[in-house]
Amino acid sequence: MPEMIEDQESTQLDFDRYLDLVKRRHLQFLLPVLLGWLLVWGSSWILPVRYKSSTLILVEQPTMPENYVAPNVNENLQDRLQSITQQILSRTRLLTIIDKLHLYAGDRNLSADEKVDRMRKDIGPVDLVRDSRNNEITAFRVSFSAHDPALAQKVTSELTQLFIDENNRVREEQSEGTTHFIEQQLEEARVSLAAQEAKVRQFEAAHEGALPTQQAGNLQILAGLQGQLQNQQDALNTAKQQRVYFQTLIEQYKNLHAAGRSVDGGPTEVGALDQELSTLRAQLTDLSSRYTDSYPDVQKVKAQIAKTERQKQDLLSAPRSSSKQAGDAESTPLLQLQGQLQANQLEIASREHAIAGLEGRINEYQGRLNLEPATEQELAEMTRGYEQSKANYDDLLKKKNQSVMATSMEQLQQGERFTMLDPPSLPSKPDFPNRLKFCGMGVAAGLALGCLVVLALEFFDDRMHGEKELKALLSVNVMGEIPEIESTVDLEKQKKRMFMGWATAATIGMIIVVGSAISYLRG
Repeated sequence: MPEMIEDQESTQLDFDRYLDLVKRRHLQFLLPVLLGWLLVWGSSWILPVRYKSSTLILVEQPTMPENYVAPNVNENLQDRLQSITQQILSRTRLLTIIDKLHLYAGDRNLSADEKVDRMRKDIGPVDLVRDSRNNEITAFRVSFSAHDPALAQKVTSELTQLFIDENNRVREEQSEGTTHFIEQQLEEARVSLAAQEAKVRQFEAAHEGALPTQQAGNLQILAGLQGQLQNQQDALNTAKQQRVYFQTLIEQYKNLHAAGRSVDGGPTEVGALDQELSTLRAQLTDLSSRYTDSYPDVQKVKAQIAKTERQKQDLLSAPRSSSKQAGDAESTPLLQLQGQLQANQLEIASREHAIAGLEGRINEYQGRLNLEPATEQELAEMTRGYEQSKANYDDLLKKKNQSVMATSMEQLQQGERFTMLDPPSLPSKPDFPNRLKFCGMGVAAGLALGCLVVLALEFFDDRMHGEKELKALLSVNVMGEIPEIESTVDLEKQKKRMFMGWATAATIGMIIVVGSAISYLRG
């Protein structure tokens, strides 16, 4: 409990001490406040005035929808703005504006590089304006500060036009560069595709007849050749049978002719012809059982039968004038048989030659069919490379056409472009110094100076101004206190001093308020 009483007394004594400090040092505090404020605020009226002109540049999106013409410049807008800013702040560009508008003409001692450095400091930073929904850049602000408001406006206008022109130039160059690069790639793809086409053509020419696309035709031709071979072999067998028949008939004819009569007692010629007719009819019966009447061999045998029957009829109806004529007649069938045998042998040789040719062609087509799997695999690999080259060429051709359209859009300034939303402002009030801001800074500086003066005076003051300080010097406890007896004169002085303090505080406050109003109205 005694501790709580002591704490309360300590707090009360501290408050009384601070209150006593205010009463004693208020003038030493208020005068530095006024002095600090006057120094800072007054400097705002001495410093050289600078006017700031600014304009807002809108970032317009392409007028053509991306579904129709896709832009071929995909550089980040912020990166492009940084690049454009570096281009505009280059020494050459800034010297052009300096010479055109006669900037810093009053400072004749400045070199060209120093003028460029000063202009870079006078150009304000590019302030980006972003969309709150998707955080995309929708506009940006360009500004310039100068001692003359009209000059600041002109320079800002020049800088704005540089940003617009430089953006158009950069986008157009990038678009043309993209188109040129795609054209180079397209030419390389065209050369590669032509080489692939040449390889495929050479391969197809070297393997003509053994290509996979010709397999069905080869099978059909092979089946036809095999059918022709079978027919030729059947015809050859028939011809060989006829050769045996003719040889047998000639031998019999010779034997009968030596005896002078035929087997049935008639003339030798008639017997030979009857024998020949029997053989031909047997052969016709055999052929008719296997082939139709339109088959060539059937027609041929029928013709031989008809011819032999006419010869027999001629022999039976012809008169025998003499033995010499009879001998000549008897030798005529033998000659005919020998002629038929010779024709038969020629037919056999022709059939054998045709069979050999057919077998060669069959072997050729069978070889083609046997080579087709390997040929198909090799052709598939070559075709795969060709298809890849063609797909790459078609894709590059499509991109090239799109890039050409995008470049035309950039050249016609239909792509993303910068547009000056408002013309550069003509400033009516200086941007620097901000006198109202200087006024606030002066108040803060004056308060800090007043506190510093009061603390310094208190630090160097060795007098005692309170009971607590006096009690701290005594080694014994205080048993009693004698209250201060104030006279009427002291009370009047105290009131007068208090009035002077409040009047001084009010005067300083009014001075600061009036100065702030002047700064606001004329700043």
